[in-house]
Amino acid sequence: MRALPLDAAVAHAFRPVADAVAARRLPGAVLGAVSADGARAVAVAGHAAWLPEDRPLARDTWFDLASLTKVLVTGREVLRLVEDGLADLGDPISALLPDIAQVPGTSPVRGLTLSALATHTAGLPAWAPIYANAADPAGAAAAVLQTEWPLGEPCYSDIGYMMLGLAVERARATRLADLAARPGLAAAPPAGAAVAATEDCQWRGRVLVGEVHDENAAGLGGFAGHAGLFGTVDGVLEAALAVLTGTWLGPAALAVMTARHTPTRAFGWQIRHALPAGAEPPWTGGSLCSPRTIGHTGFTGTGLWIDLERGYAWALLTNRVHPSRHVDTGVQDLRRAVGNRLAAAMTG
Repeated sequence: MRALPLDAAVAHAFRPVADAVAARRLPGAVLGAVSADGARAVAVAGHAAWLPEDRPLARDTWFDLASLTKVLVTGREVLRLVEDGLADLGDPISALLPDIAQVPGTSPVRGLTLSALATHTAGLPAWAPIYANAADPAGAAAAVLQTEWPLGEPCYSDIGYMMLGLAVERARATRLADLAARPGLAAAPPAGAAVAATEDCQWRGRVLVGEVHDENAAGLGGFAGHAGLFGTVDGVLEAALAVLTGTWLGPAALAVMTARHTPTRAFGWQIRHALPAGAEPPWTGGSLCSPRTIGHTGFTGTGLWIDLERGYAWALLTNRVHPSRHVDTGVQDLRRAVGNRLAAAMTG
């Protein structure tokens, strides 16, 4: 097909998303794309909520971005520590958190480097129900730091990013949530904003609207290194544009962030790869993007992909866990289809 203008390309890529929403496989979705020159296009369909009542979705609706927190906040803040001379990527986590695994003090967890944690190569477990046994955020943080975590084969790990979030807070003497704010991005939606509902949560006994979906992030006070960020499609695209134009970080840190650190990962971000590797989630940005494409997804149904070679980025935000995560929405296949349709339309 011939190359299309950005608005037409987004409309073309959005068709399978609109079909999924019409078939009620997803409550709602927003697709946005931005090019390095600042041009932007957005398409919207469906509902911000089905329960307890129907609410329509709009371009300015805020979404729980879930694990996009890892790359849009935590990974960036780790690299900013390096830029400011407050840390080195080869430093052990105990350099910033000297109390981590303090009893008996010989745990190999103490020697895990910031780079290994950020690139998911530390061998920490993927997840644990920290929230289930913590009475308050301080107790949850203590559990992250003092559990004798077993180290195994590298895998995508929420635990590692919880540690990084706590390390950034210690180094900056401020809450990670306070470092998250950018236009259209925040640790919580603004008062009165339209917000997409997530799950009818059995643990909390209510439909979640404007409070973090991830239970461990909730247990850690509502925001943590692995989850807690909220944003609009324009907020996510603005962050992507900063990456494309080189203003997200300084040049050296941005080069570290976007370089291939493992066969499947840049610094926290996934980088386009042909096949899954071990416990890694498969690449969901489609097969037609350039090899220099980075991306990340969020459990709630969100995702962002940045094609560094071709100079454009796209975000697909859905509330696929509403009203329950226990439904196969087909969102992974949908992401790949959108990415391929957009790449074909953009490049011709």
